Amino acid sequence: MNQPAETPISYLIDAPVYVFRAYFSLPDSITDDQGHPVNALYGFANFLGDLVRSEQPAQLAVAFDESLSSSFRNQFYPAYKANRPPAPDDLKEQFARCKRLCELLGLPVQVGADYEADDYIGTQAQIEREAGRRVCIVSRDKDLLQLLAEGDVYWDYAGDKRLGPSDVLAAWGVRADQIVDYLALVGDKVDNIPGVKGVGDKAVRALLNRFDDLDAIYADLEAVLELPVRGAARLRQCLIDGESEARISRRLATIALDAPVDGVLDVWRRPQESEALHDALAELGLGSHQRDRLLSAVCMP
Repeated sequence: MNQPAETPISYLIDAPVYVFRAYFSLPDSITDDQGHPVNALYGFANFLGDLVRSEQPAQLAVAFDESLSSSFRNQFYPAYKANRPPAPDDLKEQFARCKRLCELLGLPVQVGADYEADDYIGTQAQIEREAGRRVCIVSRDKDLLQLLAEGDVYWDYAGDKRLGPSDVLAAWGVRADQIVDYLALVGDKVDNIPGVKGVGDKAVRALLNRFDDLDAIYADLEAVLELPVRGAARLRQCLIDGESEARISRRLATIALDAPVDGVLDVWRRPQESEALHDALAELGLGSHQRDRLLSAVCMP
């Protein structure tokens, strides 16, 4: 359904992307009064302030990850994300500070042991659409492209790129609703999603240009032989041999739409600038210049 441009937009922020980006791009010489690194906190605070200043969002939520090994995906595939090293202690501590920062600013924080940030975003996006709103997903994680519906925007904030559903085909060679099938076939080394061995990006795009989804491919494997790709017979055999991996990879890559959220987002009640808020942010580790810059963006005018 086409929605008018004036339809309210709910901003859903994939926080881990921007915390990690700040941690690895800013020097750890940025410290608090006790000498603890706060580079990730500083970068994340800058990101939040800049986004609010430019967009003036009325509804927004911030999703975090709690663990690399406790989501429901680990229950049926223990190797999921097992290839990732544990986060350094100082980064874990800064993640906690970033969550606290959001709470101090009155932002809804979505996090839990059983679901990932993507799942909270997917669930919230569905609820917001049902309430008649458009959705802006703020991330640079390609997995989230699968969530896009008509009127939605995927905003790679750091790369300054905005994609709607119709833009995904031009950018990725598959439709937004096929991203999960794309990941099921090519896999994802970052998340330890296996995919189908021997099947590459070019072949997957050819498959998904011919078939709607993974089920349609496996319902007519003989038609794979007709694809205009080199080694179509080998591709078909790889699909046969790797069907179980494709099926489980699809389960792993599919964003859940049943994460525990509080319902449709309320209008964000911006905080009032106060000495108590300044003190709380100072205790968190933000210097005076950083506090002033952030609060000038987020506090009630």
